Amino acid sequence: MGKLRDQLNKWLGSGEDGAAKRGQTFRWLIIVGLIGVAIVILSSFVNVKEIEPENVGREPPQETSVQSAFESSVNEATPFDTIERSFEDKMKGILEQIVGVGTVDIMVTIDSTEEIIVQRNMQDSQQNTEETDANGGERNITQYTRSGEIVTYNESGDEVPIITKKIKPQVRGVLVVAKGAENKVVKDLIVEAVEKGLNVPSYRISVVPRKQQ
Repeated sequence: MGKLRDQLNKWLGSGEDGAAKRGQTFRWLIIVGLIGVAIVILSSFVNVKEIEPENVGREPPQETSVQSAFESSVNEATPFDTIERSFEDKMKGILEQIVGVGTVDIMVTIDSTEEIIVQRNMQDSQQNTEETDANGGERNITQYTRSGEIVTYNESGDEVPIITKKIKPQVRGVLVVAKGAENKVVKDLIVEAVEKGLNVPSYRISVVPRKQQ
């Protein structure tokens, strides 16, 4: 204990100089203590939140998956696509046989697919009802009902409906790009062939000349 007391006296000093030195030391201790208290108070109010790295978890979808999805949607042909492609192939072969017509590219768009009407065994019924209200007035109600079943025939063990009519798809418009269409006579021949071949009015047919190679 004596050695510890001597060390403190030596550090703090003794006499008047020691009193001044002790006062200065106490002031420094108070300042250091206030700084520590301020740090504790600030740390209780300040919340440190870890910031996520930019763009992590927000990467765009892989190009390969987008491309594969696009290709699959393109490759899935609808009934409209099948019919339009069939019309295009047939008319292309015909138009390229016309005198003065060279290479042809054609695009056909349709409004509807083929409509099939089958035979039905129709049955009509009529029901009449007479009603009398509280004032003695009479009222007649007539109700008509029509029902029917599809008529079928047996073919190799399967019941096949009897088809009475087939309505071809309605063509909305036709675009033809043909070599030689810059000649008015050739252009008129193309329009007439498409009009008759696809049963589409001429105002829905557009024929333009093909770019020279």
